[in-house]
Amino acid sequence: MAATVNEKKPIVEFKELKQYFNEGKKSEVRAVKDVSFSIYEGETFGLVGESGSGKSTTGRALIKLGDITGGQILYKGEDISTIKKRRDLLKFRKSMQMIFQDPYASLNPRLTVKEIIGGALKVHGMAKDSKERTEKVYELLESVGLSKQFANRYPKEFSGGQCQRVGIARALAVEPELIIADEAISALDVSIQAQVVNLLKELKKTNNLTYLFIAHDLSMVKYISDRIGVMNNGRVLEVCEADELYKAPLHPYTESLLSAIPTPDPETERSRVRTEYDPKYHHYDDLSQVKLHEIAPDHFIYCHKDEVALYKKKREKLLRKVKQYA
Repeated sequence: MAATVNEKKPIVEFKELKQYFNEGKKSEVRAVKDVSFSIYEGETFGLVGESGSGKSTTGRALIKLGDITGGQILYKGEDISTIKKRRDLLKFRKSMQMIFQDPYASLNPRLTVKEIIGGALKVHGMAKDSKERTEKVYELLESVGLSKQFANRYPKEFSGGQCQRVGIARALAVEPELIIADEAISALDVSIQAQVVNLLKELKKTNNLTYLFIAHDLSMVKYISDRIGVMNNGRVLEVCEADELYKAPLHPYTESLLSAIPTPDPETERSRVRTEYDPKYHHYDDLSQVKLHEIAPDHFIYCHKDEVALYKKKREKLLRKVKQYA
């Protein structure tokens, strides 16, 4: 029997993470506010929300692309803010890699594919000489569906999908345990998106990976994720298993996002009513009682403690409705 979330071991824990820019100035931006959730070993955690909600900032904070303003990020129980020495940083970066949104901008146009992928192997001392490094580059290219003949080409010679595969190969080169996919498919054609997502799912099994999958395409996130966190305005508003999120979305913002997913049937699409979300909904005068409350096992909602009973009733009603029409 599969283990429940509570029985699994967290590989990453965000504890009241804060990320502010231009702090103390008139132009201050509070990109991430008191974000708390965990990512469990071997799972794909989807992080969704509209542009500017703080998803990418959260991912970049995890991989230490800048110092955080407050809170903690624990990786395997260790506070990553304490990792400062070059040797420790190299070890940390070896265990965690990132696939970026723009497949062209994330690759150095002056380097060949062999140099791009082989550079990571060289930095981390994962090949004894250039011959072994080249062989590993060939293996990595084949693992992401590219021929080894591509090794001596430059990024400008590839399509967007091929460039993203090179980016995935580079991330895999150092044998990481966790990969942050930051909008890794949003710049690709729909048909290519499906290929890349299927590739990521296959690599997860063969390489025993854990993913933080950041995206705004809810239909694709449902396909790849085990659990999903929904972000808006720098806060995580709902966290639960992927199936439950689509069966019983509880937070009004989650309902609004799901109502915006287009349907393939033109008649249904014309008559479909989208749910509007009022940002004032999660403005609370007293924040001392507002946090992620567990409404049901492994289903958390950002709300005031007085709202918990209402959300529990709402969930039961939605699940009864789903069961009725199943």
